[in-house]
Amino acid sequence: MTGIQYFWRHPLAEEGREEGRREGRREGQAQERAAMILRTLRWRQIGVPDEVRDRVLSSTDLDQLETWLDRSYQVTDAADLFAEGV
Repeated sequence: MTGIQYFWRHPLAEEGREEGRREGRREGQAQERAAMILRTLRWRQIGVPDEVRDRVLSSTDLDQLETWLDRSYQVTDAADLFAEGV
């Protein structure tokens, strides 16, 4: 039993737990940004097709989600979130 307790205090185990925490925070941030995008479009009374909703909700790229969030304040069509050069 001492070996098992030791493992959880081992630096490698702590590193794994910390990586899990970081990954969880990134996933949470991505989910929150996606929700903000959809909430903004809904508030602006812009219809969101399933394809757009699915793409936004499945994205894990925080920079891309930030760009889409910025665009969500300006677009008049939900599909325009993904337009290049906007």
